[in-house]
Amino acid sequence: MKTITSPVHKVVSLALFVGLVMLVQHYYGWAELLTPWRHLSGNSLLIALVLVGASHLLRAARVHDYFRTDTAGHFRRCLKVVLQHHFLNNLLPMRSGELSFPLFMSRYLEIPVQRSVPALAWFRFLDLHTVIGLAALVATEYFFSSWWLPSILLLLWLGFPLLMIRITRKLEAALSGSRSKLVSRVCVLLSGLPQSRGIFYRSWLWTIINWTVKLSVFAWLMGQFGEVSFHAAWVGATVGDLTSVLPFHGIAGAGTYEAGVIAGLAPYGLAPESALPLAVNLHLFILASSALLGLIAWLIPARSS
Repeated sequence: MKTITSPVHKVVSLALFVGLVMLVQHYYGWAELLTPWRHLSGNSLLIALVLVGASHLLRAARVHDYFRTDTAGHFRRCLKVVLQHHFLNNLLPMRSGELSFPLFMSRYLEIPVQRSVPALAWFRFLDLHTVIGLAALVATEYFFSSWWLPSILLLLWLGFPLLMIRITRKLEAALSGSRSKLVSRVCVLLSGLPQSRGIFYRSWLWTIINWTVKLSVFAWLMGQFGEVSFHAAWVGATVGDLTSVLPFHGIAGAGTYEAGVIAGLAPYGLAPESALPLAVNLHLFILASSALLGLIAWLIPARSS
């Protein structure tokens, strides 16, 4: 939001972070809140880290496949881009880490901004569409006894990406005859979206598999931290991730992520005082794994142009 000054954002981010730290200390004490980590076996933690790493391999595969003519033989560089991009997204506020994606794509893979930006927009659309769909699927099984309404919603969900691509193709065709520089630039950006059914469906499939793995790990891990059903944990982790689109965030998402998880768990009868420790511990795992993957990205050798 351009109307809000940067100092205000910094103050709010700091206030959210400090507020979360003080809230946890006042009601639980950090030593007590971190107790579940002592009971988490090393094997369980290793499995969770490996599966989170696998989800990022899937993201790298999506990038590699989408730009296959440019990235052939350079999967390692795609992985480096994805890991660094993910690390900065978790570290920087208000999704400002997204700006790193076109920068890294240009630096490591020599793919221009005109192609990487619309691809990122497509990836983010698929991410949001898939996360909402998977959460709705899990919630449907819990809240609905009949399947006629969920079936209609499923058909609408499946058709929405197809409709979006159809609209952009129609728009691109309508603008193709214009000599305006602005219109030509819009056409260049539109050309960065999927140009074939194959890449359309494959990028969608990569996204579904990635989020299924990622949310499954988060839901399972939340169950290791406390008494919560897999359904509730899945929806809680989903809503927590969706808070990334909010205009305000605490430092590294502190405060806003926890609020999202608590909101997602509330329909399942979990009181905020029971949900907060689950949210904080899951968030700590996400930040720790992000830092570890960021270190791995730094160690991956890749020629820069």
